[in-house]
Amino acid sequence: MENNMLKEMKNLLAFLTIIPVGMDADCLRDAAEYMPLFPLVGAFIGALAGLFAWLLSRILPGLVVGVLTLGFILLVTGLHHTDGLLDFGDGLMCQGPPERKIEVMHDEQTGTGGLMLGLIMALTTAFSIAALSPSMFFQALTVSEVSAKFAMVLVAWAGTSAHEGMGSVFIEAMHRGQRRLRLAGAVIIPLGLTIPLLWAVGLLLLAVGVLTCLTIVWASSRHFRGVTGDVFGAANDLARMTSLITVLAVSPWA
Repeated sequence: MENNMLKEMKNLLAFLTIIPVGMDADCLRDAAEYMPLFPLVGAFIGALAGLFAWLLSRILPGLVVGVLTLGFILLVTGLHHTDGLLDFGDGLMCQGPPERKIEVMHDEQTGTGGLMLGLIMALTTAFSIAALSPSMFFQALTVSEVSAKFAMVLVAWAGTSAHEGMGSVFIEAMHRGQRRLRLAGAVIIPLGLTIPLLWAVGLLLLAVGVLTCLTIVWASSRHFRGVTGDVFGAANDLARMTSLITVLAVSPWA
């Protein structure tokens, strides 16, 4: 049992990051089956980013810290989610039926819509990190990554597949038997991670992440008649961004 759990957690880490823990043939299946545990990996990534940002802040100005910390997060996650965000932006800006929009999302070339959405995400996220107090790096970055991974879980739970692909594997896993129990587990884990770190602010960040996720699912249903794998990546990066914006917005009263 312990060996199986270790293998499953290793596959989750291998799927969501580039950390060389080894990836076996069951990686995709384990990642889909244990998707409610995504926020645990998010907490690990966020904690690493918080430590990285704090160390940099000892010797570098805030703006440089913000840019390099975002770069660190994107590097650790292999830019997989950001690639999905760019494709999502292209799909939204494309004119035509859902089939045409999905075709554009699968194009290897990045268009203006994806470029602008990616640029807005990168600039806003980097500037938000730069504006944080060094004493808040660990808490804010950890909770923002938890929120980002929680958003992907909610996309799988609330969305329907636009077509057969990697995204549909996760959606089918979250829609199988005991669907409500899966959602309950997916909610309990982020709550357990965020409340001790930021208390009521942590709850607010999760709520903002949920709203971000539901907005993305609504837009995807409207434009693509469902959710694709790229939508998961967009939810991850945009939920991180909105969570960090929320930290800055409420910090004067927190």
